[in-house]
Amino acid sequence: MLHERRAILERKAAIRPHHDRNRPRPHPRGNWMRLLGQVLKLAGGHGDLLRHDERPWASVTFSGARHTLALAFAGADAIAAAERVIAELADHEFDIPGHIVADAQVREVSHQHVPTAQLTMEIEILLLEDL
Repeated sequence: MLHERRAILERKAAIRPHHDRNRPRPHPRGNWMRLLGQVLKLAGGHGDLLRHDERPWASVTFSGARHTLALAFAGADAIAAAERVIAELADHEFDIPGHIVADAQVREVSHQHVPTAQLTMEIEILLLEDL
């Protein structure tokens, strides 16, 4: 799946006019809320945002941002939903207009059992501007 996305991005970069490649592009803000919404939808509405971090990302042909989401899931149903996110995130098809998710990974998971069962996870998503 990731290789298919990369091939699509490379084809789009190849047809982008040369004079546009060096022009700085404005960095759109606010897409993290759409990312969060789609991750929470994947989790069946379970999960609470603990923190979000966004760092600009660019290569010779692409620009975008790397997003880090820390989420907490409390209770048996929420933990089961979090486990679905862990299993399905890498292949999930995000729908962010004008953007492509080039990479989505669960970077860290921790479990807590006392005083209540809770799972926390850190997700990293590379969101690129669609050329």
